[in-house]
Amino acid sequence: MKNFTRFESKGLTESLLKLAKIYKREPWRDHELGKGRRLGAVFLNPSLRTRNSLQIAADHLGLSMQEMNMSRDSWALEMSEGAIMNADKAEHIREAAGVMGAYFDFLAIRCFPNLVDKEADQSDDVLKQFQKYSKLPTVSLESASRHPLQSLADLMTISEHSKKDQPKVVLTWAPHVKAIPHAVAHSFAEWTLGMDMDLTITQPKGYELSDEFTQGAKISYNQEEAIADADFVYVKNWSAFQEYGHTPKVDEDWLLKESQLQKLAPEAKIMHCLPVRRNVELADELLDGDRSLVLHQAKNRIFTAQAVLATLLKQPTSIKV
Repeated sequence: MKNFTRFESKGLTESLLKLAKIYKREPWRDHELGKGRRLGAVFLNPSLRTRNSLQIAADHLGLSMQEMNMSRDSWALEMSEGAIMNADKAEHIREAAGVMGAYFDFLAIRCFPNLVDKEADQSDDVLKQFQKYSKLPTVSLESASRHPLQSLADLMTISEHSKKDQPKVVLTWAPHVKAIPHAVAHSFAEWTLGMDMDLTITQPKGYELSDEFTQGAKISYNQEEAIADADFVYVKNWSAFQEYGHTPKVDEDWLLKESQLQKLAPEAKIMHCLPVRRNVELADELLDGDRSLVLHQAKNRIFTAQAVLATLLKQPTSIKV
């Protein structure tokens, strides 16, 4: 594994999950693995779970981590090739990432889509420019198209709480007050389908996700039909993908309720990546009830991140000249 930016293979995922479960039992077992190595963590967007879980994971491995909030701690970056930099951008990504390549052994990047330019977002241009000019192994802390660390923690949570070898997993759209990126939903679909899981995706018409990520999933426009007999229900909002970044009007009530689950999926567990808008995306009764796995998912972010970092640390290194 040279980078961690997307689902690569079932075998690698199984290896990472196995290691993450070991670290959950013995978090300090490899406390000197990262000694003398440096991780640069670049945040172009806000973060709570990703930032803190990565820091704890790095600490467990003895890996020195330097955080950079690019909107506050650094110069505004110009990303365009051939730009005439006579406006508000003070430094080009070529120099900024090049310097990071000289300072660090690994980079971790968090960047969101603009939800305006679909082609640029789906190409993950910002993430790829950091990789290109730093020439370092890179971990995605969420990009415009994917959130692999979240998905790996989600799979770990499902494996810990599943009573079946092949549970029924449902990804359901939920209401929100604004346009939300597709990264978590696309990534969850990519990883669960990559692991040959039984996935159903349900959303209102107009909110279909990209076929690139959902090929092989069952698709439903009826939430109640979709969640019938579900073992895990992953609740998440996303904006329209075809009418990119828009939020078509939805007349039906898509806020999931305990009464629906009691009737249709009495054993179902509830998942959400957080942050969550209470009583908009998910009702208090579900978040605070015994079904909720949201804090388990958040805790598992530590150990899956640790497994990823440890795997990168164990790769052969090249000496920079």
